[in-house]
Amino acid sequence: MTQIHDFFRRLGLQHPIIQAPMVGVSTPQLAAAVSNAGALGSIGLGASNASQARDMIQKTRALTGAPFNVNLFCHKPAVADAARESTWLNYLAPLFREFGAEPPATLTESYQSFLASEEVLQVLLKERPAVASFHFGLPPRSWIEALQIQGTLTLACVTSPAEAKLAEAAGVDALVAQGVEAGGHRGVFEPDQDLLIGTFALVRLLTSNTNLPVIAAGGVMDGRGIAAALELGAAGVQMGTAFILCPESSANPQYREALQSERAYQTRISAAISGRPARGMVNRLFTDVGGANAPALPDYPITYDAAKALSAAATKQGNQEFAVQWAGQGAPLARAMPAAELVETLVRELNDAQKGA
Repeated sequence: MTQIHDFFRRLGLQHPIIQAPMVGVSTPQLAAAVSNAGALGSIGLGASNASQARDMIQKTRALTGAPFNVNLFCHKPAVADAARESTWLNYLAPLFREFGAEPPATLTESYQSFLASEEVLQVLLKERPAVASFHFGLPPRSWIEALQIQGTLTLACVTSPAEAKLAEAAGVDALVAQGVEAGGHRGVFEPDQDLLIGTFALVRLLTSNTNLPVIAAGGVMDGRGIAAALELGAAGVQMGTAFILCPESSANPQYREALQSERAYQTRISAAISGRPARGMVNRLFTDVGGANAPALPDYPITYDAAKALSAAATKQGNQEFAVQWAGQGAPLARAMPAAELVETLVRELNDAQKGA
């Protein structure tokens, strides 16, 4: 049996596995199923306002009495730039016209950074989730301390040793070491300073230089991957792409089909979809949007507003080539099974790997 690190033991968890908080894919049902199976389920609140955040937490709590994680986006608040946004829409106009549509007249910041939403902080302080995790950066140290005083453990996603030092100085309880293999948005604090470090190299860099628990994230899809991460000193793993095919996720049929096709073997990172670098299965969002000749991107998540409008226009015409389908480099290893069964399978594989089976 795997010895559980103190971080997971403090939460009363049986397994060193965190289901990644994937906005647009994670659901209260998925998080609850994972938590009920003895691992740590997660919900993504990055695109939620205070009311939506409260609703999501309460829906999850209604399905499980076990701990779960809530994830917040801590990017620099977007600054609107009408000229830059208009130029970007003009650049995308020919793609919209392929589907008999025109780009929207303007773009909006569809959701706020946690840093600009003290209302969401107040929701967390009242609801007291077991774990709160931060992506794209860090909230003020005083916010972290306030959450901890209320009994919430805090996780910070980091992509480099420098970011890890900032997170440790801010007082977080543990680090999520996100390697370049990971699907979805890179957690890099400054997008133009991404070192693109792989998961296992990052885990060793961090475990050699910090006493904080380190959670490996990126490319881990089965029990052997978990065993390898633990062997390198990780306290546990965070897995996202592995849970997309679970029936409890909100991935649509086209997303599920793509993840079980040859397309899963080709993923790429692009910033032109949302305004921040993110890894997904390659389609025309990756090949036809962005590139060396593209104009400057609007701020995140304003750029995302344009991609979502383009995706909607294409989908209306039956075209899925502009669908946002995030996935990591381990995508071909994804398995379609209920979340509880997946957790059970992962634990069995982990135990077998550690026994040398």
